Amino acid sequence: MAPGGSNYQDIGDSRSAYADYGIAPESAEFKNSPFRKAAAVIGGKNGAGSNSAVHELLECPVCMNPMYPPIHQCPNGHTLCVKCKSKVHVCPICRHELGNIRCLALEKIAESLELPCRYQIYGCQDIFTYHTRLRHEQNCRFRPYNCPYAGSECAVTGDIQYLVAHLKDDHKVDMHDGCTFNHRYVKSNPQEVENATWMLTVFNCFGHQFCLHFEAFNLGLAPVYMAFLRFMGDDDDAKRFSYSLEVGGFGRKLTWQGVPRSIRDSHKTVRDSLDGLIIQRSMALFFSGGDRKELKLKVAGRIWREPL
Repeated sequence: MAPGGSNYQDIGDSRSAYADYGIAPESAEFKNSPFRKAAAVIGGKNGAGSNSAVHELLECPVCMNPMYPPIHQCPNGHTLCVKCKSKVHVCPICRHELGNIRCLALEKIAESLELPCRYQIYGCQDIFTYHTRLRHEQNCRFRPYNCPYAGSECAVTGDIQYLVAHLKDDHKVDMHDGCTFNHRYVKSNPQEVENATWMLTVFNCFGHQFCLHFEAFNLGLAPVYMAFLRFMGDDDDAKRFSYSLEVGGFGRKLTWQGVPRSIRDSHKTVRDSLDGLIIQRSMALFFSGGDRKELKLKVAGRIWREPL
């Protein structure tokens, strides 16, 4: 094959895709040029087809995510996002060596667009310019939630209804109805801490779901147990509720009252902030009674709605 033969093959293969824009190709170089693509979009028909064509132009061929300025291109006009450009050295389409060429035409198109939020399917109805859309999506209240299960590095995301079913079916988490609870935690060898996650229980209360975490870890050199509550929803809704936790025995009692943290805050963030009921191991063993060689803790609590 002659040098550069693969380049011509890619250009020829893309003929049918570019024909949809209604522009006759003048040359092989112009057919794959971002200027040609821009002309096709601007001169095309308005409507869903045109919007779809614009979205395709702004889709990175490597990561498939939308491209935001700065947008880079190879000498043959194939574009890719700045993040992927830092990871590859040759064009993913034609294999030509990448330089430092900006695709200014596509950047101009991107700056002029008004687009719906990518989480429109979850309920967001707002429209944004291309730049503000990216900032909005990072904090959109309709964006999917991460799985709140802390016993493994679970990568599942989704809305609350989906995550509740996921916790029940895939993680076998116990589900309970009610706003008061009384749970007993037993461990035969309480000397083993080592950042162990112990338990997650989900409560259906006031039409919402709350995650009760109970675990053991080392706080510095001191082994501790910690119980805290997370709200399956956004922070603004979480602040409408409060909860209390209580643990005790033999005439002693520890209590905690706080506001549940949204699952937007990671499990590790909440735990490391110590925003919950913390029990020193010596006190936990005292509450357990007996010869203090087995952990037997009973954690009681309730959830209530704060007045508006």
